Amino acid sequence: MYNPGDRVELVVTTDPHTALTPGDQGAVRALHPADRLGGRRLDVNWDSGSRLTLLIDEGDQVRPA
Repeated sequence: MYNPGDRVELVVTTDPHTALTPGDQGAVRALHPADRLGGRRLDVNWDSGSRLTLLIDEGDQVRPA
């Protein structure tokens, strides 16, 4: 799906507390598979300085940038 260093663009996030908006871009740090703690998680170093981890199975979406 995504590898470290891949560039992504935010489509939507379900986090009501983030300042990120659709169209923001960043580089993937890691993709964590689903485990006993929850669904897949995508760690991103956002160009804005945010390090918000996206919860892919909870509705957060990105696309290749």
